[in-house]
Amino acid sequence: MRSRSNSGVRLDYYQRIVHRLILAHQEPVTGLFPASNVNSHAWIRDNVYCILAVWGLSMAYKKIADQDEDRAKCYELEQSCVKLMRGLLMAMMNQKDKVEKFKMTQSPYDSLHAKYSSKTGLPVVGDNEWGHLQIDAVSLYLLILAQMTASGLQIVFSLDEVSFLQNLVFYIESAYSIPDYGIWERGDKTNHGEPELNASSIGMAKAALEAMNELDLFGARGGPASVIHVLADEAHKCQAVLQSMLPRESNSKELDSGLLCVIGFPAFAVDDAQLIYNTREAILSRLQGKYGCKRFLRDGYRTPKEDPSRLYYERWELRMFENIECEWPLFFCYLILFHAFQNDKHMVQEYADKLEKIMVRSEDGTLLIPESYAVPQELVGFEYQKPGSQVREVVGRCPFLWGQSLFILGRLLQEGFLAVGELDPLNRRLGAQKKPDVVVQVVIIAEDNEIRDKLAEHDLHVQTIAEVAPIEVQPARVLSHLYTYLGRNRKLGLSGRKSRDVGILSTSKLYSLKDRIFAFTPQFVDLSRFYIASDNELMIDILKGEINFLKSAWDLLGRPLVTLVLKRIHLDQDKIPLAMIQTMRKLKSGYINGTRVMLGNLKDFLNTSAITDLSFLGSTEDGYPDRLHPDVQTYLDEHLLRSFSNRSTMNLRGGQLRPRHLRRRMSCKGAIKKTRSINVDSDNLGMEGPTPLTERRLSSIVPPPWLQANKQGHVSVFATTPEEGPSSPPQLGGDLGLRENIYPMDPQHSRSAIDRRSEFVRQQEMPKILIQRHRPDTNFADTEVEELIAMLRETENLEEQGDILQYLVDTQGLDFNTAGLGLKHKTDDNAADLELDDVMLELSTAGGGGGAAGAGAGAGDGDGAKLPVPVVVPTVIIDATSPTASSGAKKDEDNANTAIVSVAAVTAAAAAGSNNSSSSSNNNNNNNSLNNNDSSQSEGMLEEGRVVTVRDLLKGLYEKACQQKLWGLVRHTAGMLGKRVEDLGKAVTDLLVRQKQVTVGMPPNNEHTITAPLPEVELRQLIHDAYGDDESTAMLTQELMVYLAMFIRTEPQLFHEMLRLRVGLIIQVMAKELSRTLNCGGEAASEHLLNLSPFEMKNLLYHILSGKEFAVSSVARGNLSIVSCKSSRVSKKSQIGLGDPEGEDALIATIDDRQGQWLRRRRLDGALNRVPRDFYSRVWTVLEKCQGLAIEGRVLQQSLTQEMTPGELKFALEVETALNQIPQPEYRQLVVEALMVLTLVTEHNMVPSLGGIIYVEHLVHKANQLFLEDQRKVQGDATLCCAKLKDGKEQQQAASGMLLCGGAAYICQHLYDSAPSGSYGTMTYLSRAVALVLDCVPKHGEMECAIS
Repeated sequence: MRSRSNSGVRLDYYQRIVHRLILAHQEPVTGLFPASNVNSHAWIRDNVYCILAVWGLSMAYKKIADQDEDRAKCYELEQSCVKLMRGLLMAMMNQKDKVEKFKMTQSPYDSLHAKYSSKTGLPVVGDNEWGHLQIDAVSLYLLILAQMTASGLQIVFSLDEVSFLQNLVFYIESAYSIPDYGIWERGDKTNHGEPELNASSIGMAKAALEAMNELDLFGARGGPASVIHVLADEAHKCQAVLQSMLPRESNSKELDSGLLCVIGFPAFAVDDAQLIYNTREAILSRLQGKYGCKRFLRDGYRTPKEDPSRLYYERWELRMFENIECEWPLFFCYLILFHAFQNDKHMVQEYADKLEKIMVRSEDGTLLIPESYAVPQELVGFEYQKPGSQVREVVGRCPFLWGQSLFILGRLLQEGFLAVGELDPLNRRLGAQKKPDVVVQVVIIAEDNEIRDKLAEHDLHVQTIAEVAPIEVQPARVLSHLYTYLGRNRKLGLSGRKSRDVGILSTSKLYSLKDRIFAFTPQFVDLSRFYIASDNELMIDILKGEINFLKSAWDLLGRPLVTLVLKRIHLDQDKIPLAMIQTMRKLKSGYINGTRVMLGNLKDFLNTSAITDLSFLGSTEDGYPDRLHPDVQTYLDEHLLRSFSNRSTMNLRGGQLRPRHLRRRMSCKGAIKKTRSINVDSDNLGMEGPTPLTERRLSSIVPPPWLQANKQGHVSVFATTPEEGPSSPPQLGGDLGLRENIYPMDPQHSRSAIDRRSEFVRQQEMPKILIQRHRPDTNFADTEVEELIAMLRETENLEEQGDILQYLVDTQGLDFNTAGLGLKHKTDDNAADLELDDVMLELSTAGGGGGAAGAGAGAGDGDGAKLPVPVVVPTVIIDATSPTASSGAKKDEDNANTAIVSVAAVTAAAAAGSNNSSSSSNNNNNNNSLNNNDSSQSEGMLEEGRVVTVRDLLKGLYEKACQQKLWGLVRHTAGMLGKRVEDLGKAVTDLLVRQKQVTVGMPPNNEHTITAPLPEVELRQLIHDAYGDDESTAMLTQELMVYLAMFIRTEPQLFHEMLRLRVGLIIQVMAKELSRTLNCGGEAASEHLLNLSPFEMKNLLYHILSGKEFAVSSVARGNLSIVSCKSSRVSKKSQIGLGDPEGEDALIATIDDRQGQWLRRRRLDGALNRVPRDFYSRVWTVLEKCQGLAIEGRVLQQSLTQEMTPGELKFALEVETALNQIPQPEYRQLVVEALMVLTLVTEHNMVPSLGGIIYVEHLVHKANQLFLEDQRKVQGDATLCCAKLKDGKEQQQAASGMLLCGGAAYICQHLYDSAPSGSYGTMTYLSRAVALVLDCVPKHGEMECAIS
């Protein structure tokens, strides 16, 4: 034998060890590793980690292959890796049906198994007998598969396997929102089998998604068909959630050593160096011991106190495991690898020495890594007293192959046989390095030449859609449809991608398909179905946010490219809105909000943008990979013609509204207002005292269903009262608001009608929301429905139309057929003289009286389609002159009469079948003859065989309100029509996965907490249940949730120290803030709030979240605009001009900027649930020293400290739930301050124990008493209200439940408004109160005062 170099000899030594310890256990048939000699189960995770040493050694041999046998050894080791990876692949492919099912259900019972039989690769335990859902295991497999493939191993053999792996990518894609059992297979640490979101799983999934993206599974020999595609946005969502969680592992585990594999080898999932450092430091300081690291705090596994006879723990016994948790040497191996990748030789040596001391020597002298070290039973008492002092013993498997494999890798790195780059051929380790600035490319395209010319007037030169050819521009929904073909495989029964969502990272690339190039517009521009999309300013704001997001999130090759199409609907009165022009100028300047941008034409950016090949659209399965899949072909042919074709939308924006004198007393006034529930007037937010307030909230005398104890759910339907049930159609007046036939001037109309029809079908699938509505106390009982409908036709004012329709919905229901049965009126000759031309014209403008409701109703989608058969209903032709006008019998066109007749005439024309505009407009005789007909005989007011219902009229009103930007009305009608924000489910998920719970409804009675992602339909139902009749606030809630989700994506720092977002309270505080800044009453403030445009609403929410002061300036038409004040205080005179509808002069409010400042801060912090830093963990220390804390009748028991660790999220939520019992935000904030004073008492160890249950409110009230005593002494402000000397009047006041100063919860307003510090500060009084109330604080003698 020839002499070997030293390195060769050393490698042979490792090869023997690897063979003896690892390869000797590999099953010859399946290639899998059993868990031990007695347990033949093969875990995915352990198997992948075991093989890493073999893979590392094979690469070391490859480098020094100076002899043939070295090459042979290298090949043999490589093939062992391939065999194992394929063994796991076969085991998972056997469960392909689960992968398919899981994409839909995401249920733990449909997940891939976590372990298989090492002999056969088949399942070994049932779906529900094990915590199988472990996303980190599947992700680890994909990550290592990608790394091995990149290092040159060929693991995947066929395109079917490629399809399966593509579906595994979909399987882990939503890891950020799927609770699983995690790396220790336990879920919640009590081991009751509850899955939870785990940071280690999310991090591993993020790493796998990034590693698999654009990877050719056939290596250098593959083609386009073997490439895996990942949507960049999914990986980024995982990253965002991961960053928001670290260093926390999950709700029940505040820290976990398993995170070492996420911040270092193998995942390298975190690209923020500071976060990596913080996480590692947290693990070392709290979990590291002499024998390794604990897995997590209070981990009972294999401890002497664990009861081996049962799997789960009782909640109270977790405390027993503190300080005696097992320590795992495995984590020292991770730390060695971590520092080796950081190239920190000193630390590598330090951990290698520590590891050396705790390894076990076998008989032949090999060093083995044991599974874990536990405290012996007899030494437990000493260990409790002095943690870390006792000698521990080995428990579990030895050698522990997972650890042994990582140990060998570490050794190969230390001795220089491997470079770090070889273990990480995809260069994931470089993720945390600083990246160059991203330049965002923006292309603006005009829909047609007209818009292009309008932009040119402003010196902005753009191309039209036609001019950018051959590049094709499509909406994002086309891309999301194309992606559903990805991963389809008939043989395996796999259906491709399920999620319809494509984010901004995916639409910022160009896509090539055969010889065509596509650009896609971002998804937020597609939001055509919801009203926030009709607020141009908000869309611009979202665009700026997305550009900013691209700057931080983009990490692909090339630059991101945002394509926007400017369409007709974006114009405002045929002009390009100023806000858009300003934004485009900014883009042209090269910087927007600190992000570098380039504005240009598409063709200029072809070479600098990221381009992805959509090769998976070929029909590979049919043997024609070069041809498009037939379905794709037809889809593209249909869509590409239509997507941005020049569809004119209904242009109802006619002449200016002409003032008309109303001929009737308006008896519906305020029907919408009655539904409002935002409570601002009473200062005790949400507290419904014995005042008339309750009545306004419920808007009826009947208690709502949730207050009636034994009502089974909501019984009544929107239908009419029982006497005139649906069986007999109510004999009521009809409405002639016709739909599509009114628009002969709109050729493309039919196309949008189809769209609306499908939307209608979608709405039909949703459960109808049933709400009991009784309003016996209205002044309507006498107003006949016919009269209402006549009023509806007469009024020009959209708000009034809204009130009438609200009443009709309340009394008759949404599906009430407004065409009723005939009301015979004599026709008048005036009617006959009107030409149909005028009629048409009258209707096509918003100026037409009835047109406002009727014309707009064309936008409805006819849920009345329940009558597909044409039903003959006599047309009603109402007398052209109303009683009041007949005396003067004016014929001038400004009379409302025209409108009424116009509807009748068109109806008649429609009934006669002359629908097309030319014939009907030239056909005056037809009009005359029909009018002279017996009106009861003329045909029914049907449109395409359908009746016009109240819902159709509402839809018309909604579209019109959107165009005229009457946001209050828009929100209300949207709520009544049951519209929902498209992204509501996504928004709520965005908040929840970042550990923020959301509550909806007004506290304290109707608050519903959302703790887990829900389907959209259920969410909407929940929100509507929470607000009852109040449609506007229900819509506002959905809107605010979307804005909160936008903020948490772009500015997570706004949400620090907030656990629950209580949307109801936030709405109340927004209204309060408006009433404070505008100096107006609560009723007016909530009106103003609901009339803010979506953009201003988002702006106001931002100011409230950030606590910035703001002023309100008025814009045209009484719309408010929120502006930040540059200084921290409001300028002395905050001028607010509000165009008042009554035409009063604008009022100017001056606010004394000092007064109310602390009250405002407390109110905001209380409403946002914001608490001081480390508040919850400090409350934990207080709880440890007393028997309980009582807050608003809820007691936090001391036993909570037995179950939960101080930093555990579950504990924080318990405290939060108790604090949420307090409805008034400022009072809640004082309670938080009182708790902080208590924590100071415990932290300075003033007393050994705080005694029994502490009633926190007592402390606050005591502090209030002390405050008032001081105020009397110094004649302070409070002497005007609460500190007045007692007399009979004041006694009365107290009895009725209100303080003179309006302070909440019987605490003086002036105490709320005191600063915390200072001799008259709240902390001083609270500290004195603690000293007086608590028995444990010594009353006499000297004492060190730490709170001075």
